[in-house]
Amino acid sequence: MGPVAVAAGTREQAVEVIWNWAVASRASGRSVHFCNAYSLALADSDHGYARCLNAGDLTCADGVPVVWAQRWLHGLHESRARRVYGPDVMADMFSRSDPFGVKGPRHYLLGGTPSALDALRTSIERKWPGAQIAGSESPSFNPPTDADLAQRDARILASGARVVWVGLGTPKQDYEARRLALSLPVVALAVGAAFDFISGSKPQAPGWMQRSGTEWVFRLASEPRRLAHRYLWGNPRFVVSVVRQRINNATTHTSG
Repeated sequence: MGPVAVAAGTREQAVEVIWNWAVASRASGRSVHFCNAYSLALADSDHGYARCLNAGDLTCADGVPVVWAQRWLHGLHESRARRVYGPDVMADMFSRSDPFGVKGPRHYLLGGTPSALDALRTSIERKWPGAQIAGSESPSFNPPTDADLAQRDARILASGARVVWVGLGTPKQDYEARRLALSLPVVALAVGAAFDFISGSKPQAPGWMQRSGTEWVFRLASEPRRLAHRYLWGNPRFVVSVVRQRINNATTHTSG
C-alpha cells in the first residue's frame, strides 16, 4: 500500500503462519510487522523505513483504515482482507501454548520500562499459564552500541527463545525486529502498544470504536500530547497516499 506491500488475509491465517515459523526445526530468522495508518504515512515520507517494512517476512494490516484501503484499492472482498491486530496476534500465540507448558515456543519480551514488563509478565502468566517466557529486558532509551546489540543477541540466544516480541515504538521496533531476524533464528514481531494493552497499563478503545475505524480518537483523547503528531499528521498523510495510489492505479489501467 503506497510504498509498502501489506499482506491481505485474516488473523487466523497470520497466526498459523507465525506459529509454524516459530515451532519449525532449524528455523531461520523472520520478522513480522503490523502497519497502521501512521506507520504507512511514515513509510510514505521515509524510503529507508519503507525498505525495512518491505524486507520483512510478513507485513500485516494492523489498522481498520488500512484494511478499508486494501479493499478499495484492490477490490478485495471483506473475507479476504481483514484486520490483523498486533495485540490479538500476541494473545493468540500465547493461547496456543498448552496449560502444562509443553507445547509451544519460548517467548522473549523486549521493550517497555522494568515496571511495565513486570506487569506484562504477570498478566501473561495469569491469562496463559502455559506460555513459556524465556526472558525479558527493558532497553535503555539511549541508542545502543554495536556491543550492546551483540550482548542483547547473546542473551536472547541463551534464553532459548524462538519468538521475540518487540515493543519499542514506531519505527524503532520495526528496525529492531528486522535486525533480530537477520541476526538470530527467531521470529521477531514488532507489536507496539500490545505490551501496554495486554498488561492492562493502558486502556483499549471499546470494540465498536475498533470496528468503526475510530480507535484513534480514543487513543488521542487518552494521550493527546504524545499522540497528537501521530494522528494529526499521520492520518492526512495516509489518506493522501491512498488516494494517490488509487489515481495511479486508474491511470495505469487506462494506459494498459
